[in-house]
Amino acid sequence: MALSANLFLRQNQSLVMTPQLMQSIQLLQMTHFELVQFIAQEVEKNPLLEFPSDDAETGSDNDVQDEPHGRQSDDDDDRTEALSGDWYDNGNDGSASRLSEELDVNYANVFQDDGVPPRADAPELISQWKSMPGGGDGENYDLDDFVAGQVSLRDHLAQQIPFILPDAGDRLIAQQLIDQLDEAGYLQSDPADIGERLGSDPAAAERVLAELQTLDPPGVFARSLAECLSIQLRQKDRFDPAMQALVSNLELLARRDFATLKRLCGVDEEDLLDMLAEIRQLNPKPGSGFETSVSEAIMPDVVVRSSSDGSWLVELNPDTLPRVLVNQSYFAHVTKNGGDYTFLSECLQSANWLTRSLDQRAKTIMKVASEIVRQQDAFLMHGVDHLRPLNLKTVADAIKMHESTVSRVTSNKYILTPRGLFELKYFFTVSISAVEGGDSHSAEAVRHRIRALIMQESTDAVLSDDDIVDMLKKDGIDLARRTVAKYREAMNIASSVQRRREKRALAKVAGF
Repeated sequence: MALSANLFLRQNQSLVMTPQLMQSIQLLQMTHFELVQFIAQEVEKNPLLEFPSDDAETGSDNDVQDEPHGRQSDDDDDRTEALSGDWYDNGNDGSASRLSEELDVNYANVFQDDGVPPRADAPELISQWKSMPGGGDGENYDLDDFVAGQVSLRDHLAQQIPFILPDAGDRLIAQQLIDQLDEAGYLQSDPADIGERLGSDPAAAERVLAELQTLDPPGVFARSLAECLSIQLRQKDRFDPAMQALVSNLELLARRDFATLKRLCGVDEEDLLDMLAEIRQLNPKPGSGFETSVSEAIMPDVVVRSSSDGSWLVELNPDTLPRVLVNQSYFAHVTKNGGDYTFLSECLQSANWLTRSLDQRAKTIMKVASEIVRQQDAFLMHGVDHLRPLNLKTVADAIKMHESTVSRVTSNKYILTPRGLFELKYFFTVSISAVEGGDSHSAEAVRHRIRALIMQESTDAVLSDDDIVDMLKKDGIDLARRTVAKYREAMNIASSVQRRREKRALAKVAGF
């Protein structure tokens, strides 16, 4: 068979991912913060894109402000004249005395400080107040500007060091040890290495560390969990040999091997329960009570509220909607005066595509959120017990979109409802079959039901997994015992035997 080159005419169809389509997909799955950053980059490199100014958003206000100063309309004159003749006029025409006679009250100035001239330092204080955000008119100021700063763990410890370490060299070592603390208050380096790095005796670093371990909060500067608990027990004068043996075998406590712990500590079951109650009252992370970073509030992308007719009103959050404009007049002006038409045409095409993509993104989020609200109407009205099972395919079929599109929309997007703030993915849960062919139940609703049953149990009647299965069947939920155990462990709920021991220990501590 001879090899030769031939020409063939072939027609086929294929899906091509254009750069514009890829950009639309990326915009769809971006969070609000990522979207703001992306738009800022586009505005920076595209001369035809710009953010709307405050003047454009408050054009009606500007129309009023553009009125020449000292000029007043006829309506304003009438309103001023009406006010001047009103009964609460505070002019110097004796209206106050007239009010006193008519209302039989005394409007004399009982605050004698009103007529006292201001102090010499008053103008400086006024200027400081006016220099704050919002000025001195009391409007548009941010309350966060007046909030006291959070004290960090390092600052809290640094304030105590001069009281226990008078020597300057010891304070230098202490400062280096503070810098090696993690967020939980544990020491992450060897004090001997720090002393060697500072040219000091390793024994001096150990001595400084021993002093630092007496500071507040108790347990700080520990190098392990056992040492952290030991420090707190020493400060409470409860670090006896039995407690020392318990702290030295925390792995047995984690496995709840109480028989071995009783033998190692040399105590009976009652004393062991008392020791476990004391351990429970200790703080394993002494530094967790101090702020290490500023908490960021989540901005909801969709807001749901009830309307007057009993339905649900779904709206996009205007604070998260991107605002960007295409300057058509600038394009016309530059191209008319001999500008680079090719470059500006590409910029105009890119700007128009971006605005269309943002509009399509908003419409898609709105469609998905509206369908989720329609599917989960019972949850919004009655709570998590009525959360229905839902998957991506159900929503995608309802709004005539692909499942991957719905998945991108629901990722890292939040909805504010009368029940609270939830991620859109929260409403997608697997289905749990019902008893005798009834309506299926949501897995999240079943987990909530299991948690509620365990929270309501008493010390004398702790529910086993089999008991929970029987109670769920009475509610029409068909669930296997191993599934109950899996849900219970996923919620970090101990077994019935462990809960019974813990409840007895807590009851005994409460009795004291």
